[in-house]
Amino acid sequence: MRKVLIITGIIFFLASCGNRQTDKQARLTELKKEHDRLTAEILKLEQELHPAGSEATKVLVDTLRKKPFEHYIEVQGRIDGNDNIGVSPRNQGGVVTKIFVHEGDYVNKGAVLAELDAEVMKQQLVDLKSKLAFLTDIFNRQKILWDQNIGSEIQYLKAKNDMESAQNGIATLEDQIKMSVITAPIDGTIEDIPIKVGQMASSSSPIPAFRIVNFSRAKAVADVGEAYSAKVHPGDQVKVYLPDLNRELDQKVTFASKYINPTNRTFLIEVSLPMTDITFRANMIAVLKIRDYINPSTISIPQNFIQSSRNEGQFVFIASLENGKKVARKRAVAPFVSFNGLTEILTGLNEGDVIITAGYKDLFDGQFIDF
Repeated sequence: MRKVLIITGIIFFLASCGNRQTDKQARLTELKKEHDRLTAEILKLEQELHPAGSEATKVLVDTLRKKPFEHYIEVQGRIDGNDNIGVSPRNQGGVVTKIFVHEGDYVNKGAVLAELDAEVMKQQLVDLKSKLAFLTDIFNRQKILWDQNIGSEIQYLKAKNDMESAQNGIATLEDQIKMSVITAPIDGTIEDIPIKVGQMASSSSPIPAFRIVNFSRAKAVADVGEAYSAKVHPGDQVKVYLPDLNRELDQKVTFASKYINPTNRTFLIEVSLPMTDITFRANMIAVLKIRDYINPSTISIPQNFIQSSRNEGQFVFIASLENGKKVARKRAVAPFVSFNGLTEILTGLNEGDVIITAGYKDLFDGQFIDF
């Protein structure tokens, strides 16, 4: 009995699903008939409002000509120097005792920027030099005896080894003392000095002691979305716009990274900038417009000329001369890409066509026009 009930329920369920599908198909057929009726009524009203021979509608037109069309990817970047370096102590670091420069100073490579506390090492150097003098004297005495075949070879070699070890220790310590002085690795301008006298400066600190920037060679850098990785290459044309200065420079992409940042899914590009009268500043905003497509000869029209409808797709109105009358005709078009308000048209328009540029919103196919 239970099995009979289950089978019966399944049959009713399938029957109801079939009924719902039939209802939807019937509703679709009904709506299509209603659409055809409304379309016919609209056309009839348009013909009554604008009968043949009535006053033509005033429009503006333009004759289409082929011309170059370019598409650009636009990203926000920043200005940087080709040499933008954070400078930290070369050794383990120490307490800052003196700072010899100020922010904004121009320094040459090798200039001393700051000095770290090295008094302990200097005292150790004095002790080592005293010890070296003692060991050198012992070696010299041992050598005199050895030359006279007095004493053992072991004693002579030990004295020599002790003296050379002291010499090496002094050389190492002198190098460490030299590294307690922070020097400029490049020519450039001191842009930032986070450290202060009395603070600890270390090579392991995430914040460098000094930042030096050399803007003799500036560049614009930006992060570009991963989606454009196949479209952006070194050598691509790019417009670098500086909104703060209202200046635009035509350059080329000089570097496009092969590495995708896993955090934000972008890759780095760089654009070398020429020597100009512009005073570049680190982190100045730069808008990069990278050309990723160009067609040297094509039809392109303002994007707002293109209209669309659910049944007819995308179209424009062109002016046609028929039996001595100027008539508006719908022309189906296939747009491709758009940039800066213009759209390239793949098919539907030809050079020499007269497109209606104003007054096209209220037109219908076959309406008389004047221009």
